[in-house]
Amino acid sequence: MRKTVINALKKPFTAVLIALVIGFAVGAITLAAGGYDPGRGYGLLFTGIFSSTRRMMQVLVNAVPIIMTGLAVSFAGKTGLFNIGADGQFILGQISGAVLGYYVPLPPLLHPIFILLSAFAIGGMYATFAAYLKNRFGIHEVISTIMLNWIAYYFMNFIVNMKSVKVPGTQHSPEIRDTAKITFYSREFRITPEGEALLERRPWLESFVRTDAGYAIIVMVAMALLLWILLKYTRIGFELRAVGYNYYAAEFSAMPVKRNALLSMFISGGTAALGGAMLVMSTAHFISMLGASEGYGWDGISVALIAGNNPIGCIFAGLLFSGLKLGGAEIQSRMGAPTEIINIMIGALVLCIAFAPALPRLANRLEGRK
Repeated sequence: MRKTVINALKKPFTAVLIALVIGFAVGAITLAAGGYDPGRGYGLLFTGIFSSTRRMMQVLVNAVPIIMTGLAVSFAGKTGLFNIGADGQFILGQISGAVLGYYVPLPPLLHPIFILLSAFAIGGMYATFAAYLKNRFGIHEVISTIMLNWIAYYFMNFIVNMKSVKVPGTQHSPEIRDTAKITFYSREFRITPEGEALLERRPWLESFVRTDAGYAIIVMVAMALLLWILLKYTRIGFELRAVGYNYYAAEFSAMPVKRNALLSMFISGGTAALGGAMLVMSTAHFISMLGASEGYGWDGISVALIAGNNPIGCIFAGLLFSGLKLGGAEIQSRMGAPTEIINIMIGALVLCIAFAPALPRLANRLEGRK
C-alpha cells in the first residue's frame, strides 16, 4: 500500500487529481457557508456544461481565447521566460481584428488570413520589445510586460474613442465586414427560413448553427499542435527548451540565448494576439471601451500553470476553465449564488497545482523512511 501511494505521488496526473478534489471541496464548503446546497449547486454546474451538445460547443467556443493566451504563456515558460503580458498582446490582436476587419476590404478567403497573419506579427513584435529590453538593459520581462499591458489597454481605448473609429452614440467601433468573420454560420443565417430548414433536415448541426463555432477552433488546435511539435521535435525547439532549463549552461554551449529569447517572445506574443483577433472575428465583431481588463491574458497564466506549460495540456485546461465559468453562470441564475464561488474554486485549483512539484519530493522522502 505504501509503495502504491509513493508511486502515485510521483506521477504528474496525481497532482492534477488532488488539485481537482481540493478545488471542488473548497467550492462545496464555500457554497455551504453561503447557505446554498452544494449537491444541487454541483448538479447545476454539470448540467450547465453537459445538458446539450449546444452547451458543450459553447464551452469550446468560450475556451478558444483563454487556450490561446495559455499557449502563449506556456510557450514562453518552456523557454525560461515569464510572459505576463499576454493580456496586452491579446488586446493588440483585438485591435488588429477590428481595424483590419472593417477598414481593409478584401475577398472572403483572403481577408481572414490577412488579419490573422497581421495580428500575429503585431503581437509578436510587441512582445519582442520586452525581450529586447531584457537582452539590452537587463530589465526583467515581468516588469516590462506588465507595463506593456497597460499601454495596450489605454491604446485600445484611444483607438475606440477616435472620431474616425467610434460609432456615434456608442462606445464601440464599427462591426467588421462579413468577409472577415470566421464562424461556420452567421448570426443572421440562424433566424432565416433557410437556417430553420437546415436544422429541420439536420438537427445535429444545432450546436454549430446556434453558437459562434467557427474556424477559430481549428486554428487553436493547429497552433497547439504546431507549438508542441516545434518544442519537442525541432532543433530550434531543443535550443529554446535548453535555455529554459538552464540559461547559463545553454550560453556556455554557445547557443544564441539572446536571439532565442527574441524568437520565443515573438511566437508567444503572436499566439496571444491571434486569440484576440479571433475573438473579434468570431464572437465580438467589434471592440469597445474598456473599463477594466477582460482578463483573458490572466486566465491564460492559470491555464498554462494547470497544463504544466504543455501546449496540448493547455487545450484541456482551457476547457476546464471555460466549463467552470459557464456552469458557474448556471449556478448564479438558478440558485442566486454569486459567481465568485466559481472564482474561488478556480483559485483553489491553481493554488494546489502550484504545489504540484512538491509531491515528487514528498514521495522521495516517504521512500527514504523505509
